[in-house]
Amino acid sequence: HYNVPKIDPALWNLEIGGLVKSPKRLSLADLKSRRRRTITATLECSGNNASAGFMGAIGNIKWTGTPLAPLLKECEPYKRGIEVAFFGTDTAKDEVKKVEYTANFSRGLHMVDAMRDDILLCYEFNGQPLDVAHGAPLRLVVPGWYGVAWVKWLSRIEVLDRRIMSKYMGREY
Repeated sequence: HYNVPKIDPALWNLEIGGLVKSPKRLSLADLKSRRRRTITATLECSGNNASAGFMGAIGNIKWTGTPLAPLLKECEPYKRGIEVAFFGTDTAKDEVKKVEYTANFSRGLHMVDAMRDDILLCYEFNGQPLDVAHGAPLRLVVPGWYGVAWVKWLSRIEVLDRRIMSKYMGREY
């Protein structure tokens, strides 16, 4: 939905913070050194087949990465943390009440959903390193949810005490 960012994988890191006792900052090498899991999941755009010009936006893909839940548990979320927000590196100008600001693409999952064992922080796609078009260096994979929830170019995870009400959570979708 936003721009395709230019990311230097050597400088990139994933930050996990918010309502957690033990925040973390992890490099791609750190994530790749963690337990590795591969799943096959269907990725579908929620707009698939919405018009004659937009059809076939669906595919079964083999995703490889590290499970999200153990990493969240290591960060020790506070009990009041009910939402896990995911922020991409991609940005766009947005406007609220006639005030323009720059926003990162973001989506959220309830803590119960985020702790599912099949949700991955992925760095491989069909056995190959994830490419920029598919969210490199890291992308969230949420099997059973439309692609809009699968945040690309993931750079920050934040535990919140309320639902995230970003553009693609509160106003659209």
